[in-house]
Formats: sequence, structure tokens, C-alpha cells
Amino acid sequence: MKTKAAFFDRDGTLIFDHNYLSQLERVQLLAPAVAIAKMCQERGYKLFVVTNQSGIARGFFDEDFVQQTNNYVQELLTPHGVYIHKFYYCPHHPEVGPEKYRISCSCRKPLPGMLQLAAREHGIDLPNSLMFGNTECDLLAGQAAGCKSFDITKLLDLPIDEVAKLIF
Repeated sequence: MKTKAAFFDRDGTLIFDHNYLSQLERVQLLAPAVAIAKMCQERGYKLFVVTNQSGIARGFFDEDFVQQTNNYVQELLTPHGVYIHKFYYCPHHPEVGPEKYRISCSCRKPLPGMLQLAAREHGIDLPNSLMFGNTECDLLAGQAAGCKSFDITKLLDLPIDEVAKLIF
């Protein structure tokens, strides 16, 4: 039996967007997004993060920093009872950076590669899964993967019971 998943973008969706975050001390959870993630988890959805991190290609930070940040985000989520099964990130940019990162790839949102990889690795039923993001490219990636997709910025100010009515 396939698993249903709730995919979340990271910056601007689960945490405040600092436009190329480069210090762990600046990581701050968006509390309403945490409540949405917890609600999804309680309804049987496995949680995943899918995030473009072109700051790697641009030289603003390295992959180790992205992994440290993802680990720190999980540390912050744990007291809320929220568990991210896996963090996926795309380090690429088609036009900038060193050759190993300067590529057009299927993992860079709005393409659905990260969601599809998660589906293969974790037996996820994409048509019965959810995607939450704060940009058009997040929503397009979710839609391209066959997920029901939501602009989280339109949900953050709603009471959680209203959010539940919209997404389930």
C-alpha cells in the first residue's frame, strides 16, 4: 500500500525566508506552518521537505550548511511532535555557479523531480499527497507531480479548523 505525503518547501513555508539564509541563528519556524504540518502528520501523511537551494551554486553557502540547516529545522520541529522523514534539496542553477552546479535538472522546482524521487524512495502515492509552498514554482512542482497544492501564505492566518476544511 502506498503512503500519502505532505511536501513542504522550506524557506518561506516552514521557516521565515531570509533570502539566502547563511546563519543558523536566523532560522525561525513559522508557527502556523508547523501546526499545518502536525495536522497532516496526525492524519497519516509522512512529511517531507523539498527545497531549491541555488545559494549553493551561487556560492553563498555550501551543501554542508544546507544539511546543518535542515538538521536544525528538525531539532526545532521535534518539540512540536513534527517529524520530517527526509529533506530533499536542489543545489543547481541553470545559469550560474561552478560547472557541477550549473545545470538544468529535473529536481529544480518548478519541475517535480524531488517529489518524484521521494515517491520512488518511500512508496508515495503522489495523487493522494499534498504540496505546500510560498511561490508559484512550489505550486507548479506539486501540480506537475500530481499533488494537491497549496499556497501556504493564504493559509497562515486562518484558524486551523478552516485550514483542515480546505486541504482534506
